[in-house]
Amino acid sequence: MKLDYLQALKRVNEARGAWVLHGQEPLLEQNLLDAFRQSWLINHVERERYDIQSVADWKNVFNALNSLSLFSQNLAIEVHGNIKPDTNALKLLKHYIQHNEHNLLLIIMPKQDSSSLKSAFFQIIEANGVVVPLTATYAQDRQRILSIEADKIGIQLSQDAWQWLEVHHEHNLLAAKNSLMRLADTFPDVQHLEMQHLLECLQDQSRYTTFDLSDALISGNLSQAIKIYQYLVEAGEPHSLVLWTVSKEMRLLMQLFEQPQNALQLGIWKTKVSLYQQALRRLNPKQFLTWPQLLLRIDAAIKGKNIENPEHLIQQAIAELCGKTLFA
Repeated sequence: MKLDYLQALKRVNEARGAWVLHGQEPLLEQNLLDAFRQSWLINHVERERYDIQSVADWKNVFNALNSLSLFSQNLAIEVHGNIKPDTNALKLLKHYIQHNEHNLLLIIMPKQDSSSLKSAFFQIIEANGVVVPLTATYAQDRQRILSIEADKIGIQLSQDAWQWLEVHHEHNLLAAKNSLMRLADTFPDVQHLEMQHLLECLQDQSRYTTFDLSDALISGNLSQAIKIYQYLVEAGEPHSLVLWTVSKEMRLLMQLFEQPQNALQLGIWKTKVSLYQQALRRLNPKQFLTWPQLLLRIDAAIKGKNIENPEHLIQQAIAELCGKTLFA
């Protein structure tokens, strides 16, 4: 069968037979291995590790699985490598799966391509054991995983903060976890963290941040907004993070136009409600109809899906937020 990371975590204590973990997310691999090793320690399961350097090494693995020390009832063999068993070793694998219900063969491999996943080895494991892809493809999956990490250290993040954290780390789960730990250390007395906490803690101590860009956009200060944007680009901030900032402000203004009495419910800070209201009076609501398409064009340009220059498009969006136009 195939399980995702979170499903696998729940079944660690009952794992028997043959399991394969494969992927390129070090946080997920590290967490699962830690969970397995802790379970083995608590349940007095003997553990051995093998690093596969050649096909011949698989024979040693299966010899070990078929023998227990005098002091153990269960055995867990942890195998690391990217060399799959050959035909003879596959026979040993089948024999082990059919005749050994108490031990565990845990195989940790790097990310596998589609052809490898169709090989006889993976077909045998998936039909008789468990395959766990160490991936988190969707944003909601990454947030669920990181929420568990946040719970471990006793903090919670607002939705805006989660989105900013993901963009800031460009989907790197291990880096995001490290940032959560840094946040907990920086604000030990704060349990519910907002985006401003992340900006204070995680942004480099540079002259400008995306928080400054937001202030310039809502104030309608085009020259300052362009100046901050250019500084961020030169400082190495990814275009995706700048796009997130611009998109957030456009979204808030469009929502506030539709729901003028719900500023606080929309997530606008009480001290900044008047600034957003002034921005609405400065802007022509007809502009709002073009913003979603502009944001899609910027996103496509950043990802290389069109031939437009993302910097030019971002500057166009900045100008529109400030109530100006760069192009007729």
